[in-house]
Amino acid sequence: MLRTVTATRYVLPLREGGSLPAIVEADDLGSYVVKFRGAGQGPLALVAELVAGEIGRALGLRVPELVLMDIDSALGRNEPDAEIRHLLKASVGLNLALDYLPGSTMFDIAARDTVGPEEASLAVWFDAFTQNVDRTPRNANLLMWHRKLYLIDHGAALYFHHNWETMPEKAESPFTEIGKHVLLPWASQIKETGALAQQKLSRSLFAEILAQVPDEWLDPDAGGAAAKKREAYVNFFAKRLSSAGIFEQEAIDAHARLV
Repeated sequence: MLRTVTATRYVLPLREGGSLPAIVEADDLGSYVVKFRGAGQGPLALVAELVAGEIGRALGLRVPELVLMDIDSALGRNEPDAEIRHLLKASVGLNLALDYLPGSTMFDIAARDTVGPEEASLAVWFDAFTQNVDRTPRNANLLMWHRKLYLIDHGAALYFHHNWETMPEKAESPFTEIGKHVLLPWASQIKETGALAQQKLSRSLFAEILAQVPDEWLDPDAGGAAAKKREAYVNFFAKRLSSAGIFEQEAIDAHARLV
């Protein structure tokens, strides 16, 4: 289960992307990068961040620890920046935060950063499974920390939940966007790692992960739809897993075109 911490000090805005994240200190004395539910991308970005992140962790990929962060209305009261004050006011309650990795650097091919074929293949498989469109050379969303690769920023995954009518179609999608994946050049073991990945995932695991998503993120209007939406996500992932051969072949073909 995810831990819940309470924000104690807003430290520094990270003015990157539509989620307007920030470094925030918490009552456990830790520092976190917080994704605010009051940001323009809304709570669905937090749902994608949590669900995809925990699936990645279940697969054995390195994802910074995710926690739920409770933000009190008093946190931004003395903040001089009006935009930040408004953001904090709109984000009172539970938000999502990931462990801040001090000294980490963005994965950069130009800096000769590389990754092994097994890890690259697993990351490609994972992003195809969760349909993450945001892991390209232009915006890798990968950190190098102590010479190890960490996956961050999964808010752009699960884009089917912005239009639920497309869910059946997306569940069996080959996900052609995988051809732009920053790690694809090293992903020479997609079939092998895919077989191992499928052994680690299950309907019960998906249900356990969805159970950790706060009701108010799934049902902002408190209309009683949270349980139904959790089941819909679980159904999507179960169907996606049973159709893994479709997106695996797409990734294998995309890798072959590069080499």
